[in-house]
Amino acid sequence: MPTPLKATEVLRGRYRIIRIIGQGGMGSIYLADDLRLEGRLCALKEVEHDRSLPAEMLKQARDQFLREATVLARLDHPNLPKVSDFFSVGGRDYLVMDFVPGKDLRTLMNEARQKNQFLPEREVLNWASQLADALAYLHGQNPTIVHRDIKPSNLKLTPGGLLKLVDFGLVKILASDEVTVTVLQGRGTALYTPLEQYGGDSGHTDARSDIYSFGATLYHLLTNHPPPEARELFLDPQSLIPPRQLNPNISQRTERAILWAMSLHPDERPQDVETFRRALLGDWDPITRPRAPLPSPTLADLVSSPVERTLIWITAGLLLVSLAVTLMR
Repeated sequence: MPTPLKATEVLRGRYRIIRIIGQGGMGSIYLADDLRLEGRLCALKEVEHDRSLPAEMLKQARDQFLREATVLARLDHPNLPKVSDFFSVGGRDYLVMDFVPGKDLRTLMNEARQKNQFLPEREVLNWASQLADALAYLHGQNPTIVHRDIKPSNLKLTPGGLLKLVDFGLVKILASDEVTVTVLQGRGTALYTPLEQYGGDSGHTDARSDIYSFGATLYHLLTNHPPPEARELFLDPQSLIPPRQLNPNISQRTERAILWAMSLHPDERPQDVETFRRALLGDWDPITRPRAPLPSPTLADLVSSPVERTLIWITAGLLLVSLAVTLMR
């Protein structure tokens, strides 16, 4: 683990370190002041390459960083932090991104669990729609960009209600047969990692790997229960408890979509994020603008929830009793 930078250090004469906001195996993520643009905060992702590598391999790794950072800097989507700069200092490379304020979804989930509550399904599905927008954009790039580390802590909700898929590291260009994909560095977090990703940076990783992680993330957010690791699921398929057994307020449609996304074999999952979005949301199109309220639930939404279905029957019963009393007068 590289020695972290100290607060007040200034990099490239522009970025003054405030504090560490994240750590990984190859370096830290820092909150920094942009001294050129007063009042702007940014996130600096640090990468220190393995110094034990032969000189030629180390040079190739540094050259690859520059190519990959250029790819990330071209991305422009409301649900992704903007990469604004990249540079190297000594043996370390840095990626400069917008700092995203707000809480991540893991924090929101833990707060709800501490109150013995679940995150509302409709809110989670609203976030899911925004994440689907981000992934459709990434997967639609040429070459395709696969994030490979989707998880609750990498999804931040801004104070305005906009979801951001954060923690963008480096990308790697992989060639597999006739398919070339761009893969963000790292093997992901075990709870949300599909089986094919355990092999590391192989051609078997594609957009469907993100769909598995997407489904596993929704499973955790809606049930307060971590999904089993894919390796455990392979050895014991019964280890995956259906979401509605953990949270009966989840609709059947949502449960079916999540379990489909978490299929072990990529061929058995939704083949693209739009297919998964349709399975998850149907014709419901949540408003994703900042501060915009969720739309009123449809009749299908109401009937699909056990609690709301019970309320409908109680309301209908009261109406019938009231009608009977009126007729008897």
